[in-house]
Amino acid sequence: MRKAERLFQLLTILRSRRTVVTACYLAERLQVSERTIYRDIQALSLSGVPIEGEAGVGYRLHPGFTVPPIMFDQDELEALLLGVRMVQGWSDEALGKAADSAFQKIRAVLSEQQYHEHTIKPEWLLVPDMHREQSAPYSDQLRAAIKQQQIIELDYSREDKALSTRVVWPLGLVFWGRAWTLVAWCELRQAYRMFRLDRIGRLQLVAKNFETSESINLQHYLEQVKCSE
Repeated sequence: MRKAERLFQLLTILRSRRTVVTACYLAERLQVSERTIYRDIQALSLSGVPIEGEAGVGYRLHPGFTVPPIMFDQDELEALLLGVRMVQGWSDEALGKAADSAFQKIRAVLSEQQYHEHTIKPEWLLVPDMHREQSAPYSDQLRAAIKQQQIIELDYSREDKALSTRVVWPLGLVFWGRAWTLVAWCELRQAYRMFRLDRIGRLQLVAKNFETSESINLQHYLEQVKCSE
C-alpha cells in the first residue's frame, strides 16, 4: 500500500471514531507496524491535521475537525449540472431522481459564492423532458435485465409497422440524441439487433439467464459498428 493511500485510510479511521484509537489497533487495521503508524501520525500532524494523543495512549482527531471538500471550478460545475439535466430529461424517472440527489450532495459542499451561483440564481442549463416518458419506456426494467443478464421477450413494431415477437439477450442501452435503443442479441436471427424503446409494445422477463462471450457482448457490437463506418 502506498503511503498516500495509507495516510488517507488512517485519516478515515480517525474521523470515524469519537474515542482514542491505539497505535496497535491502527497497525492491525492497516497491516503495518506500530512504528509505521507513529511516523504516519507525525506526518499528518505536520501537514496540519489536528491529532490529539500520544504514543502508548492513543490518538483521535480534534473535535470539530473536518476535511475540506473537493472544490470544483465553474466549468466543472456547469458540466455536472448539464449531465444531471440530460439524465433527468432523457432517461427514466429513477435515474433522474438519482442524478438530482447526487447533484444535491455536491451542492451541499460548495463555497458560499458557488452556492449562490448554482442554488440561488435561476438555472440556465435546461434540457426539456417533454417526451421523456415516450422515448424511454421500459428503461428501468431493461437496466435491471442487463445487469442481471436476464433474457427478455418483447413485442416490437418496426418502422414499416410490421409486428414481431423476439426473444433477446439485452446487452446495453444507447441514446442517439432522439431515441433510446436497446442493443441485444436476437435468438431468432442469431445476430445483433437494435430495438427502439418507443416501439416496444410489450416486454416480459424470461426465467432464464444468458452468458456473454468474446463474440457476443456490447463492446464487440460497438467495435463492429466502428469498423463499418
